[in-house]
Amino acid sequence: MRESFVNKKMNGILFDLDGTLWDSSDYVVESWNQVLAKYGRKQITVRDMRHYMGRTMEAIAKMMMPDESDEMREKIFKECCDNEVMFLRQHGGILFNHLEETLLKLQKRYRLFVVSNCQIGYIEAFLQYHQLEKYFDDTENYGRTGLEKGENIKLVVERNHLDKAVYVGDVQGDLDSADMAGIPFIHAAYGFGTVNRKVPKINDITELPDCVEKLFGE
Repeated sequence: MRESFVNKKMNGILFDLDGTLWDSSDYVVESWNQVLAKYGRKQITVRDMRHYMGRTMEAIAKMMMPDESDEMREKIFKECCDNEVMFLRQHGGILFNHLEETLLKLQKRYRLFVVSNCQIGYIEAFLQYHQLEKYFDDTENYGRTGLEKGENIKLVVERNHLDKAVYVGDVQGDLDSADMAGIPFIHAAYGFGTVNRKVPKINDITELPDCVEKLFGE
């Protein structure tokens, strides 16, 4: 816990990663297609990848290779994920404009977190390549816990003793996960998807500080 938050009210912002903080689609597609080519399997596109984002690893694997045996699907997909993390550690991804300056502004008032349906190593690749570790107090992912995103959101909120929390994401699954966790949601409308009801939204990451302030009634 950062010293500046000791004895202060604990309000936090939890972020989805893909489509909310960055876009890694091109490198993920390239890394996966290397593995798929090795096994003589159908290549995927960036459009495919963006359709997969927000889902669990098992769900993506089944969507990508519906006719594979469970054993072969697991083997190929694990290799895809391992190659992906290696790629992202080397190349990073595309950060949304003004991300770091917005995180710096938010960090002065709130604790920041990342919760994603990714594998172990993915969030770490994002943080380390772009040197953003200093902005986030905690992270959680499906690969480590095996839990649905909503449960991981609850886990982070509870173990960090947050008084108020909000989840920021770009797709319907993110809204559903915030609902499951019992916290409000802000739609990153600049991302990869839409949501099925009216919620607070931002069209640029720089709008987030004002949106959170209004949501928390500050």
